[in-house]
Amino acid sequence: MYATERQEQIERRLAEAGRVSVVELAERFDVTTETIRRDLDHLESLGALRRVHGGAVPADRASTREPSLTERLLRHGEAKTAIAARALDALTDGFSGSVFLDAGTTTAAVATQLAPRLATDRIEVVTHSLTLGHALAGVRGASLTLLGGRVRGITAAAVGADTVRAIEGLRPDVAFIGTNGVSAGFGLSTPDPDEAAVKRAIVQAARRVVVVADAEKHGAELLVGFAALGDIDILVTDAAPDPELASALADAEVEVWIA
Repeated sequence: MYATERQEQIERRLAEAGRVSVVELAERFDVTTETIRRDLDHLESLGALRRVHGGAVPADRASTREPSLTERLLRHGEAKTAIAARALDALTDGFSGSVFLDAGTTTAAVATQLAPRLATDRIEVVTHSLTLGHALAGVRGASLTLLGGRVRGITAAAVGADTVRAIEGLRPDVAFIGTNGVSAGFGLSTPDPDEAAVKRAIVQAARRVVVVADAEKHGAELLVGFAALGDIDILVTDAAPDPELASALADAEVEVWIA
């Protein structure tokens, strides 16, 4: 196979999987890892991808890039719905405790599917998301607490010292957390320091932490880490993690639920 053909296939594989590893590509094409590294270097020079430790990700996955709420609402809708339905299995039948819902489009899917349960069971719901608060306001069976703070327009979520202090005074039974990236080496991460501070406080406050993240987040490492894999209890996603991430999750005793 010519180098150009191999590089075209690498681009297609990257578009499908969202991340490629040097070792996996070397095995797939039956070439040396040095050959694959040269391919990736060449593709990076063309702006087709961005090199990361052990492989490559799409060029637009910079550590500080954060899609708008509108962009995220249009991506992976079916996967997020399935993830949300599976994630709610973390609430046992007859659950009547407290739930913290993080900001995000996947957690918004959790909120939407939580509403029918709220109609019959008494659940205390806390969120710092204006979007989720609006969706849950007035739902029969729900006692809703909306935390205040400075609102970030891109996520419609309250952030800042006041928000963090309010979360630190809580102990929710279950927290559903969104993330922009989950990786073996860096754990959970997000582009914005203020969002990271809020997410970190939620993780530390909750008795049980359920992370909801579609497969596009696997292997991604954003600017600010907010939790180690060992800080979470369950990862709910729509595809099995790659071997490296799967091994790290198993070592951290994280349950992985595939929607």
